[in-house]
Amino acid sequence: MALKSTIFKANVQVADIDHGYYADHQLTLARHPSETDERMMVRLVALARNAHMLQTVLNGDGTLSFGAGLSNPDEPDVWLRDYTGRTRLWIEVGQPEDKPLTRACSKADHVQVYCFSHAAEIWWRGIENKVARLQNLSVFRVPTEPSLALAKLAQRSMQLQATIQEGTLMLGDGATTVDIEPQRWK
Repeated sequence: MALKSTIFKANVQVADIDHGYYADHQLTLARHPSETDERMMVRLVALARNAHMLQTVLNGDGTLSFGAGLSNPDEPDVWLRDYTGRTRLWIEVGQPEDKPLTRACSKADHVQVYCFSHAAEIWWRGIENKVARLQNLSVFRVPTEPSLALAKLAQRSMQLQATIQEGTLMLGDGATTVDIEPQRWK
């Protein structure tokens, strides 16, 4: 019998000072049985860091949502789409291979990868030359200590505040705050 995804609900108040974007997002996250709390929370961080694009890129005329992720390798972990169906932003979390990234770059205006974990540097050394030619690809490294701390914020029902200032995202639940400053690798 196949295991079902676990459903998490998150109300995230985004205050993106860098981009002048302030909004509440009611999110539903389906955590695949093989997904860790850490990976799920990095997906949430990626969405919060790019929420401003709803206004700055689409002037409010689009959707920012979680894709099927691990359940469907042909969909991103997070995507931003305009109302014509055009994929403006495709976000992958983890350490994807070069061929799926190349396909994603052909389907979306921009692609971002948020890698994390202690093996991220090894992954990047192996893939860096293979993706160098992809002009619409950005790669960010979430440092290990903050990504591990994110997992402790994971609850089935979450009330979170995400403040973005000077490139740092501060994600907290009222009792604990995690500062995330992703390093841009590409």
